Amino acid sequence: MELEVPGARLRYDVTGAGPVLLLIPGGPADGAAFSRLAPLLSDAFTVVTYDPRGLSRSTVADRGADIPVTTQADDADRLLAAVTADPAYVFGSSGGATTGVDLVARHRGRVRLLVAHEPPLIQLLPDREAQLQLAAFEDIEATYRRQGAGAALGKFMAVAGMAPTAEPIQLPPAALPNIELFLAHMMRAIVAYEPDLAALRGAPVAAGVGATSAGQVAHRGALALAGRLGTAPTEFPGGHPGFATDPEPFAATLRRLLAAA
Repeated sequence: MELEVPGARLRYDVTGAGPVLLLIPGGPADGAAFSRLAPLLSDAFTVVTYDPRGLSRSTVADRGADIPVTTQADDADRLLAAVTADPAYVFGSSGGATTGVDLVARHRGRVRLLVAHEPPLIQLLPDREAQLQLAAFEDIEATYRRQGAGAALGKFMAVAGMAPTAEPIQLPPAALPNIELFLAHMMRAIVAYEPDLAALRGAPVAAGVGATSAGQVAHRGALALAGRLGTAPTEFPGGHPGFATDPEPFAATLRRLLAAA
């Protein structure tokens, strides 16, 4: 299916039956990131997956322009409006969780519950640490412009805490357009995003962390969000990509959260 939004066309897929559950991918990922998770939920939910603007099947009018988190959230808002008139469940991971946070803050009536799994909300970390992290991600973007996507992505994995060293990564040609758009025009907007905590107070938001990702930037961002909202984080099986590596227990945990909403 296809939806035209300002400056882009979004391609999305709908499976299952029941209340709508929108799955928002993070970073350079597309809807296929949830290929193992979505079938485990489609018996109870109308599961909607999509490729964010400029990624994979979706287009963007200007590939040389930055893509703010607010634009990503507005895209999600319009997509939900196209598939349901009722408040929907939303699950986002990593940068997709950041999109979900902004969606709730500015389009609160659209969301029945947001499960924000490991959003890299660097601005919620202690000031000095946040400044150091932002500088590190600025260096990643500079590395991309000097040395290319493989070197920058290797450094990204190390800074995010998902790899021990910043070794360059060999990337298949098919993956390059998404990764290059992310490094050049999405990454900095995601890590610089500062959530509107006043708008989020009392909002239907559940922060999630990975069982094996403690200490990583995105894990700490989720803990910081839960702390600011005065809620307890939910632990999900696996690490940052637990929905892909441990889909069955991950889906079970997600179901319990959604059922309690």
